[in-house]
Amino acid sequence: MHAELLPYWYPIARSEDVREGPVSVSLLETDLVLYRSGQDIVVAADRCPHRGMRLSLGQHREGALVCPYHGLAFGQEGRCVHIPAHPHLTPSQQFRLSTYPAVERYGLVWTSLGASPSPFPELSSDWDDPAFRKVTPDPVPIAASAGRQVEGFIDVAHFAHVHTTTFADPANTAVPTYAVQVDEDGLRFDYCSTVSNYAVGSGMTAEGFVWRRSFDVRLPYLAHLTVHFPNGRLNILNGASPVASDRSVLFSPVCFDFEIGTDEAVKDFNARIFAEDRLMVENQQPRHLPLEAAEASFAADLASVYYRRLLRQMGLSTA
Repeated sequence: MHAELLPYWYPIARSEDVREGPVSVSLLETDLVLYRSGQDIVVAADRCPHRGMRLSLGQHREGALVCPYHGLAFGQEGRCVHIPAHPHLTPSQQFRLSTYPAVERYGLVWTSLGASPSPFPELSSDWDDPAFRKVTPDPVPIAASAGRQVEGFIDVAHFAHVHTTTFADPANTAVPTYAVQVDEDGLRFDYCSTVSNYAVGSGMTAEGFVWRRSFDVRLPYLAHLTVHFPNGRLNILNGASPVASDRSVLFSPVCFDFEIGTDEAVKDFNARIFAEDRLMVENQQPRHLPLEAAEASFAADLASVYYRRLLRQMGLSTA
């Protein structure tokens, strides 16, 4: 995959899923293993430096990741702390794992594969506000590129055609004009319309209310949406983690400061919305975002037009 993508930060797992055993993930066609050692999470190449065994098949034992082949144990920062065949030997640096930086934020574990990682993306301060409840739905595998997924998330013209069983009105198809602000990190825009964000069938209404959806898109594959409700704010993080050029995993934690049901109800509603989006994204051709090919656009596509332009400026030909 493109070397231009390496310095950026990507979500690779939910924090709650990295507990006792090792976790296997893939990012940018690189197999990784995650494990906890003390208070820290270690992100490393899923390969034992001794004989190349997948460490994700190993076990977590006494704060260390143990290789299933010869029992080598790896602790903090990927250091080898024990070789059973030579129990009195202090392992050399030759046995140290190839590791990557790890950050836990927004309920997720993030890493960067670049030699010089870019600054970590700081999003809305709502995520650090104890008044906001946090829910982290299950990751969603998507048989399409991360670029396709992010573009679908910021597309404001599809609501009335795709989300009619979850929140949108099939009769409310018109897209009001909106403006986009662009800088070197990404783009931002507010989209204001009468399309409600209340669940279909919930009985909740907001007659005459103009719904403001504030999008914050960070290159290459991170988007954040704040939906301004009549009685509070809902924040949705859309982190598309690129597994390969035509496969990605979506991480979508949310936080909010008003009552909208149990955690399971929030997860269920979130899953239904992204299932609707997933059907569309996985059936676009090609599966990657064609940055140089001419796909027709209309005025409501303004955000995606700018998004594609920024990706081209990164040096990408597809995304």
